[in-house]
Amino acid sequence: MKEAPEQWTSSPLLRLWRRLGPGLVTGTADDDPSGIATHSQIGAQFGFQLSWTFLFSFPLMVVIQDVAAEIGSVAGRGIAYNLRRHYSPWLLRGVVALLLIANIINLGADLGAMGAALDLLIGGPGQLYTLLFGVVCIVLEVWLSYPRGTRSRPGIVDRSLPNSWSRETIIP
Repeated sequence: MKEAPEQWTSSPLLRLWRRLGPGLVTGTADDDPSGIATHSQIGAQFGFQLSWTFLFSFPLMVVIQDVAAEIGSVAGRGIAYNLRRHYSPWLLRGVVALLLIANIINLGADLGAMGAALDLLIGGPGQLYTLLFGVVCIVLEVWLSYPRGTRSRPGIVDRSLPNSWSRETIIP
């Protein structure tokens, strides 16, 4: 592996960026519109009253992330592939169906939060904004090539399908 040029290693900002690495992406992965809207509403309604739940939820989140990372690191494949390899097809289909349902609901919540946010900013029909956001996303997804799309949105993680999904894992 090549060593970085001296001017790169001397920059404290670049050293910080390298230390954060993939953890930065993982830490911001759930900062989607529906998550931000939900957390804002809960914070506005309850303030710090629910902070005690952090003591229980944080260790569980860490364990889930660690188990998923360990499975991927050891097996070199995603969870769906490993389910297909080690368990019966009905379990894989059930897990993939639940994941599909969760992703559709999350997508709807994201679009709804974006529509509501635009309604707060400029006023107007929030449901129409939600519909327009959905149409724009579909048009961009269908007609924008992947390389061109990634150049046009630098720094954004493309999460349209989980990494563990592929044709051979969904259709046994």
